[in-house]
Amino acid sequence: MAEGDGVVTRGIRIRLDGTASERDIGALHKWLEREKPLADLARTDQLRIDERSRTDEAGAPMGIGMDIVVAVIGGAAGAMFQTVVDQVTRSVEAWRANRRAVEDGEPPEASVEPVRPDDR
Repeated sequence: MAEGDGVVTRGIRIRLDGTASERDIGALHKWLEREKPLADLARTDQLRIDERSRTDEAGAPMGIGMDIVVAVIGGAAGAMFQTVVDQVTRSVEAWRANRRAVEDGEPPEASVEPVRPDDR
């Protein structure tokens, strides 16, 4: 493995608000895995989508909350990082629109933000 291969160099955190259920987190995670541009990057080991326990500013776990973290790996983290952030943002909005159409009630609000690999 060449230096930098498989190393997470950038990340994108997706955080749903307090109205989100574990079911919402799981559904959004699966939605992201099926989005073609993200799936293509994952298939070539340039991207990984994980769920992580939410932490406070000091790094301590906060309740049962979960975030979804999209880890951009190796060369994909450079020039195309903003493109991945934009795709993740569009994908989250598409998931919210779909959830609104198929379930009662308003979907949870979502934030999408770049983070350092160690951040949660």
